[in-house]
Amino acid sequence: MSDPKPVRNVLYIMCDQLRRDYLSCYGHAHLHTPNIDRLAAAGVRFSRAYTQGTICGPSRMSAYTGRYVSSHQVAWNAVPLPLEELTIGDYLRPHGIRTALVGKTHATPNLEALQRLQIDPDSAQAEPLNEVGFDTYLRHDGIYPDSPLFDDKRESAPYTQYLRDHGYSGRNPWHEWANAAEGENGEVLSGWHMRNAGKPARVAEEHSETVYTTDRAIDFIDEQGEQPWCLHLSYIKPHWPYIAPAPYHALYGTEHVQAPIQPEHTSDHPVYQAFRQHQESQNFSRDEVRLTVIPTYMGLIKQIDDQLGRLFYFLQSTGRWDDTLIVFTSDHGDFLGDHFLGEKEFLLEPAVGVPLIVRDPRASADISRGTVDERLVETIDALPTFLDALGLPAADHRLEGRSLIPLLQGAQPTWRRYAIAEYDYAFQAPARERLEQPIDRCRMTMVRSERWKYLAYDGFRPQLFDLENDPQELHDLGSDPAYAEVRETHLGYLFDWLRGLKRRTTISHTEVELRGQWFRYGEPEAEKVVKIGVW
Repeated sequence: MSDPKPVRNVLYIMCDQLRRDYLSCYGHAHLHTPNIDRLAAAGVRFSRAYTQGTICGPSRMSAYTGRYVSSHQVAWNAVPLPLEELTIGDYLRPHGIRTALVGKTHATPNLEALQRLQIDPDSAQAEPLNEVGFDTYLRHDGIYPDSPLFDDKRESAPYTQYLRDHGYSGRNPWHEWANAAEGENGEVLSGWHMRNAGKPARVAEEHSETVYTTDRAIDFIDEQGEQPWCLHLSYIKPHWPYIAPAPYHALYGTEHVQAPIQPEHTSDHPVYQAFRQHQESQNFSRDEVRLTVIPTYMGLIKQIDDQLGRLFYFLQSTGRWDDTLIVFTSDHGDFLGDHFLGEKEFLLEPAVGVPLIVRDPRASADISRGTVDERLVETIDALPTFLDALGLPAADHRLEGRSLIPLLQGAQPTWRRYAIAEYDYAFQAPARERLEQPIDRCRMTMVRSERWKYLAYDGFRPQLFDLENDPQELHDLGSDPAYAEVRETHLGYLFDWLRGLKRRTTISHTEVELRGQWFRYGEPEAEKVVKIGVW
């Protein structure tokens, strides 16, 4: 029996560089996020959700394709998605569902492939390919610094024109107002310098990036009327530059900064040690940096929560709350000095663990509302979930994620034994050169089972952490002979995963099954087939 009100729309909310544990519903002691908490109370909060890649490009392409990084091949930022990869819009648009973007995707046009196919990269035909399947209602990837290298992107960005329309002057108002503070003598203090993180951005809060993005999302939903839609609302915060508009720059102080996760005896693993030598890691290992940046990071998250309160109120007042599947997540985390690391590349929990909250409006999901699900889930599960919720055909020959709808409806399906994340540090020359690794031998892969996290490296020993007894990953068991069997088991999981990647993507399982009927000799269907080679 179907629900009286089916799911008609999908709201896919993604923050950039938001740590799982920097929300009050995930346990932060000082950062209260009541609107995100309210969403969790109305849906399911997944406590062990993992990104498939710990930087923007790989993570987002996994989210949009429902496939692992090794499958879609976008190993780093500014790497184009192969044109044959299908994304959310490719699955939804043929069924009359407008699939739009408000915010960031980090998509890069595949100019070489377009040229090979003789497609003009500026044509209407190329646009959905360049935008990885989204109708770009508003694309704004943000963080364009004051450099001529970014002039074309900055000038074409709607937010740049928006700022100018509201009186923010200068060659680069995005940098000079939204991502900068002001000195005592009126000088511009760049938000790219973390020492300025505690100062308010020059832009008024009502014109800031997060408010502007929310405004455009509300505009889009309002314009759709009764037309079904899927909106990817993709905030560019709390990603650096770490600078927030007033009053959010001053809501939190050093007393609200949680103690860092910094092991007394760090692992001697050579790849970890190489990442510790990165400039951002050296900076975030200093207390003065952490105590300056983290309160602002918290303020940026608080602003997102307040804006989501506006959005949720709008959905309720227009009736869209009752027919819209809402998914809230992040593309990856941020170390913020934990493990003496900055940024997010290394595959430890502060970077690879993401929040994931799913709210299904249908009565069939009432059984799970307000619950916490501890099963291992992944970024790639979003797209199969959308298809399932909307009643659209699955694509099991391509999609490597799994629908979460059965979990929301109280089912107990056989679930995955491990989660996977990948990172390719070939693009980071300092680490690669320090380790004397060739470009094709810079992969690291996480295999996270119920209890253990196993990190495999090209050319180096693995790392192993007992997350049941060591949830902060302080003790590396990767060379301890007592855990050789655990490591061997997880190496087996890694090989199982590699063997299971979806490579036959141009023909569906249904078509394979039909063709397979040709070989069922002796059955009525097979009698119609001319048998070659029968003795």
